[in-house]
Amino acid sequence: MFEEPEGFRDYVAARQRTLLRTARMLTGNQHTAEDLVQATLERVWPRWQRLTRDGDPDPYVRRVMINTYSSWWQRKWRGELSSSELPEEVGGDGGFAQADLADALRRIMPTLTARQRAVLVLRYYDDLTEVATAHALGCSVGTVKSQTAKALARLRLMDDPRVLADGPRVTEAGR
Repeated sequence: MFEEPEGFRDYVAARQRTLLRTARMLTGNQHTAEDLVQATLERVWPRWQRLTRDGDPDPYVRRVMINTYSSWWQRKWRGELSSSELPEEVGGDGGFAQADLADALRRIMPTLTARQRAVLVLRYYDDLTEVATAHALGCSVGTVKSQTAKALARLRLMDDPRVLADGPRVTEAGR
């Protein structure tokens, strides 16, 4: 069949957790996130040599992930849906507060539109700049700013103290 591109396995081993975290935040589901990462890597595989020759493959891989995710939520049929969720494993360093925050985010993120969710994931979980987020989504910086503002406003309306405790708040002095 096809020979594995040089460096592909090392890239996947090094970036797998980050890719899965991003996909999990986009999809809201561990199993769908795994499928999204697999589909993304499957689409990147044939172009791997060119990507590594041209420089850092991360922006391209991220763009493919966002495009794949977008094509999934634009379809009417969403594929298989999990019938139940298993509890997330909590490490010794995070404890109950981290699990509580993860639960709050899992419940609130699906209330956002797919574009708003993608903007928040890229901006705050992948720590991309507005310009890099706009490039990954194929939109303008202004769209990234407006979608971020709308998403944060919607999250504030949820008024869940677990999510908003460390998040940005507008004070009376800041208005």
